[in-house]
Amino acid sequence: MTEQHFIDTNSQQWEELQEFLGTEILTLAQPVPQGSIHKLRMSSGTVIPVHYHPCDEYIYVLEGTIETGGKECQAGTFWFTPANAKNGSHKAITDVEILTIRLGEMGVFENV
Repeated sequence: MTEQHFIDTNSQQWEELQEFLGTEILTLAQPVPQGSIHKLRMSSGTVIPVHYHPCDEYIYVLEGTIETGGKECQAGTFWFTPANAKNGSHKAITDVEILTIRLGEMGVFENV
């Protein structure tokens, strides 16, 4: 791509994630092969189990409250999980929306 690319996320179609009921994803970009920049919405009470990514991952909470790794994170919280580190579980305390930047493939989820 040789020019800027713009996405109006307010007019895009969210995709339901069948693996995790109560979740929707809006993919924004693929910065590296198998990587992803995306927004994720989780309904209150939704849990994504413990998982591991073979790459670094960065999360920013846009709206709501989510518990991860035993810590409650509200809108404005940013966290980083290095490659191959335990990630989660993630539990939506309220309806929550996060921005995720994952610099490689998805990885493995426990208890799915």
